[in-house]
Amino acid sequence: MTSSLCVCIASSELAQSLPVSFTMTKLLEWLFAVSLVGVAWGLVTFDLLDFQFPAVYREVAWPMPVYLLVVFGCYSLATVGYRVATFNDCEEAARELQGQIQEAKEDLKKKGLKI
Repeated sequence: MTSSLCVCIASSELAQSLPVSFTMTKLLEWLFAVSLVGVAWGLVTFDLLDFQFPAVYREVAWPMPVYLLVVFGCYSLATVGYRVATFNDCEEAARELQGQIQEAKEDLKKKGLKI
């Protein structure tokens, strides 16, 4: 009884010293999703667990990585296109930059540089 009590106390102390929450980065989320899809693809394609899927499943699953790569490319292209189309103009920052350019030109003229 005492040994299980010691293990329980030690594990609770260890649990308190560990961080409470673990957040996955986007990279870890994508790697996790890709690995799950890869494992499922391997199981269906190579019939590793001997599920005895019909041959049609194997024929459809075999080119699936290429299809997914094309879909990912289309999604990426659409996302970049959408973000470029909805890019916000910063009128205030543009005016400030133009003012700094004018100040720099005036300063250079004072120093004798012809623009």
